[in-house]
Amino acid sequence: MQSKVVINGFAARHYDELLDIFTLWWYPRFIKNALLRDTKIGIGEKVAELGVGNGRNARILSKKVGSAGKIIGFDISQDMLKRAREKCRGYDNIEIHEHDIRTPYPDDYRDYFDSALIVFVFHGFPDEEKKRILENLKMVMKPGGKFYVLDYQQVEFEKQNFLYRTFMQRLECPLAIEFLKYDIDTEFEKFGFKINHRELYFRGLIQLAEFVLEK
Repeated sequence: MQSKVVINGFAARHYDELLDIFTLWWYPRFIKNALLRDTKIGIGEKVAELGVGNGRNARILSKKVGSAGKIIGFDISQDMLKRAREKCRGYDNIEIHEHDIRTPYPDDYRDYFDSALIVFVFHGFPDEEKKRILENLKMVMKPGGKFYVLDYQQVEFEKQNFLYRTFMQRLECPLAIEFLKYDIDTEFEKFGFKINHRELYFRGLIQLAEFVLEK
């Protein structure tokens, strides 16, 4: 099965704009509400975004952490990184770095982050790579740190409506359908991330899961 986690070229450079058009502009309203209303990220926090994309989420959260906080976004797509740096120019509390989240972070980040988030990216990794992502993140999170995963909710694929099944089969990577069977609470707890809260959207098809790291 092939992942679509890494996006390059035209789609990467105009990812936000294409997503907005494809969703008839509901996505920008949804993501803003979810991040500002439904996360407990606060003033002064240091936040890691795993898969920063074009920097939309970082810009939203920059207001929430304030001038005393910091958003550090990681990605490996050169086109994504370039676009994120352009869009985040002028935001003094945002940093964009090239880093593969499947590999260990620099030692400077050990026990550094108060919170982390990954938005519609986690489902695109094979299970073994998911484990490496969690292990690496655990090393850079403070005890009690919050990890937010905004992604598909685990549901029975065959019982969902035609539009949902068509979207998942034709537009998402095959790993997204596999992710619907992923026992996220159990797997995360193996690495010390315990489920604390879950918000569900769109009749339970999408979730924002808040995990707390217990070291």
